[in-house]
Amino acid sequence: MEEAQEEKRMGYKVWIILIAILAIGFFLRIYNIDHAPPGVYPDEAVNGMDAVQAEESGNYQWFYTANNGREGLFMNMIAMSFKFFGISPLSLRIPSIVFGTLTILGTYLVAKELFQKERVGLLAGYLVAVSYWSINFSRISFRAILVPFILSFSFYFLFRAVRTKKWYDFAAGGLIFGIGLHTYIAFRIAPLILVVALMSFMLSRKDFLKEYWKGILIFITGTIITVAPILYTFYIHPEYLSSRTASVSILSPDVNQGHLFATFFRSFGLSLAKYNFWGDQNWRHNYPPYPVLDIASGIAFLFGIAYSFIRLFHLLWNRIVDGYRNSRLDKHVFLISWFFIMLVPEFMTAEGLPHALRSIGTLPAVFILAAMTFDYFFRYAERHTPFFRKLNAAMVIIVLLSIGIFNSIKYHLFWAHKTEAASSFERPLMDISEYLHTLPLQQEKIVFAESMQRIPIQVFDWKMPNTEYLYSGQINEFSPTSDNFIVILTDKNDAIISHIQDKFPELALKERKDAYGLSFYTLSK
Repeated sequence: MEEAQEEKRMGYKVWIILIAILAIGFFLRIYNIDHAPPGVYPDEAVNGMDAVQAEESGNYQWFYTANNGREGLFMNMIAMSFKFFGISPLSLRIPSIVFGTLTILGTYLVAKELFQKERVGLLAGYLVAVSYWSINFSRISFRAILVPFILSFSFYFLFRAVRTKKWYDFAAGGLIFGIGLHTYIAFRIAPLILVVALMSFMLSRKDFLKEYWKGILIFITGTIITVAPILYTFYIHPEYLSSRTASVSILSPDVNQGHLFATFFRSFGLSLAKYNFWGDQNWRHNYPPYPVLDIASGIAFLFGIAYSFIRLFHLLWNRIVDGYRNSRLDKHVFLISWFFIMLVPEFMTAEGLPHALRSIGTLPAVFILAAMTFDYFFRYAERHTPFFRKLNAAMVIIVLLSIGIFNSIKYHLFWAHKTEAASSFERPLMDISEYLHTLPLQQEKIVFAESMQRIPIQVFDWKMPNTEYLYSGQINEFSPTSDNFIVILTDKNDAIISHIQDKFPELALKERKDAYGLSFYTLSK
């Protein structure tokens, strides 16, 4: 009776801690979202423009062709967000905030299932919740944020199914996994993780295929059901499968310049270095030049993956030499294969390395491996005196809290106020969008902006009257229809300014600077 009550109390504690972790994670992802990131990048705005047009026309697509082509699920989610919350930077990013937060839960679940320990799950979930890497991409409207969510939940149901042998767990895992192909191009490598996992299951369990063939068939059927629409789309539009990845692949002679192996080792080395030594240098993806992981999480990750390799080799040796089967082999094979397979989309390209976005599929695996290290300290202390256990727990908790405080300050107090961050998100485009709302509706507004530049302006000024957009090459088409007009330029183009002032000498050029020191320009009376 007392054991049952103690178990119930522990269950309540786990729920309280998990809810607190999710609440912290959600807060860090939504707080001050209108100002951090300090702008809306054109790639985000293209997603928003597709969403606006889909919501207005009702023509939701499986695949959108603009901007080198993108799987349609994320844009359709944005369209739903616009429908219910209106068009704004917040509603543009609501899907990222939601699924970034849910990835915390997914990581907790899959880690708990792999190790059959609540503590590992809670540690992994917490590390994701306060990770700068995860916080950052959960606040940007990039469809890649769906990848760690899909992987973590699908793998949770897969390993749960292997344990429970319930058909509905296999079905849930397969249905969720199939959705992955609707998310981001990097997901296309993910089925290889399942192939490696299947090989591990066959090694660690006697007659695995004989015992689980029905479950495997259910998982595959579920995957086929959800993946079918986009596979059919690719079948009738094979051109959608081609993308700019061919032009940045290290396999391309134009990229490797005849030095394939040297290019490979450079790409692979940079991809690994970003976790602990030299991070993504793109201010949209990271806080350069620092690695994507803080010092404590990075060290924990290194120890975790090293330990996992050691255990993997030991268990494989026992299996191959002694014929000893051990299901613990599965989690180490799985975590290592998850990490390296989802790293492939990064190190098989040579553009912009290191690249924290292309490798975002590794995120849950990285923090599960890091959680293993923190869990080790708890397990080590359990063999010692109560005083040592309390002292050890206090030290680990202080380190974990320090990780959360460090990453929160790093993002919200430092990165968010950097001019480099604002410039990387092309902040002046949002300044122009906001400025347009201050002008009289009847005033004629002529905006000089290139094709990608104009999209962040247009998406938040959808159907604003008396607004015309011109390219820099269309200066000869500049012809205001009234005397009440204003010209807005995204940058100081002297040729355009001189041409307009020659025709309208009464117009004065004004530079409009924002809080980051970035500018756009106006010509008006």
